[in-house]
Amino acid sequence: MSRLALPRLAAGRSAAVDLFRALTVLVMVVVNDWSGVPGLPAWAAHMPADADAMSFVDAVFPAFLFIVGLSIPFALQQRADAGQAPAAVLRHTAQRAGALIVLGLFMVNAEGAAAMPLPVAAWALAAYFGVFLLWGSLGGGPALAWPWRSTGAVLLVALALLYRGADGAPMQPHWWGILGLIGWAYLLACAAFVAARGRLVPLLLALALCVAWYIVLAPRLGQGGHATHTAIVLAGCVTACLLFDARRPRVAAALGFAVALALLASALRPGWKVSKIHATPSWALYSAAACTVIALLLRWSLRRAPAVGERLAGALAPVAANPLLAYLIPFVVEASMQLAGWQRPALLRHGAAGIATAFVYALLVLLATRWLAARGVRLRL
Repeated sequence: MSRLALPRLAAGRSAAVDLFRALTVLVMVVVNDWSGVPGLPAWAAHMPADADAMSFVDAVFPAFLFIVGLSIPFALQQRADAGQAPAAVLRHTAQRAGALIVLGLFMVNAEGAAAMPLPVAAWALAAYFGVFLLWGSLGGGPALAWPWRSTGAVLLVALALLYRGADGAPMQPHWWGILGLIGWAYLLACAAFVAARGRLVPLLLALALCVAWYIVLAPRLGQGGHATHTAIVLAGCVTACLLFDARRPRVAAALGFAVALALLASALRPGWKVSKIHATPSWALYSAAACTVIALLLRWSLRRAPAVGERLAGALAPVAANPLLAYLIPFVVEASMQLAGWQRPALLRHGAAGIATAFVYALLVLLATRWLAARGVRLRL
């Protein structure tokens, strides 16, 4: 079986990609925390579904998708260098995507009230424990031994069978959750990247196909959201291939790509409003254009001030290396507080104090991730 052959990217980890990843996760922690603060200014809240507008908050999820796309070419190049065949690469990506989808499904069903023998917060904590047994590791080494992993799988199956919603309904995908949506987009984008062998023209055609699916086929066949989410991930793949080409980084081409995305979004906007809730192509393309510019600026800034960049990247390295762990910490904390009957003081849950508290919370998540990572705690998804 032939090995996967891909265009060469710059060797080693990219500080710009790591920094973008860490900042995206921490900003997502902030905006998730803001969701419980009443009276937010418009820029700090999601726009209504039909508003034909997007706020700063509406751009955070697509930034998460974009950074997944930025990372895909580097990750698949490592597997190609190891001599893996395309089928083996796709099996690995399917396993990772499946894990994200399963985790997203558990998180979605933990959001509301439930009618079970145990509180929904306890059910959620048990699910997070099962996820760690199945996909976690200690000491920075490989995944846990098979008895622990088997126990985690059995626990998750048992929790899924035990679950009953407030209406008595079994566990089901009301929606896929942020992680589940990322899992689906990651799977589809990886399949496109492998099929395209990392070549730019096929990747751009795949991105265009995603947009066309939303416009032409989604009204009859559905799955328009998955199509536009995948388009954002593919935009990240294209940006990585342009900015981090081992032979000659194509900065001007990356900037032109951002401009083209923004122009296409503007052309589509009269027919398809800017809407995160509806996952419209205009929202996706504007977001991808902005993220491409951010990636360019981070790369430029790190080259202009490498010492500052190194210090900042070092401070955020635990989150960059363990983004899923950092993302899940607030959910574990929230479930634990709910189970214990604790909540923040009212002063810290309203107005400017509530907005500022979210930044402190993100800093605490960074410190907690650093503490766990220093002790070898990992989630290997």
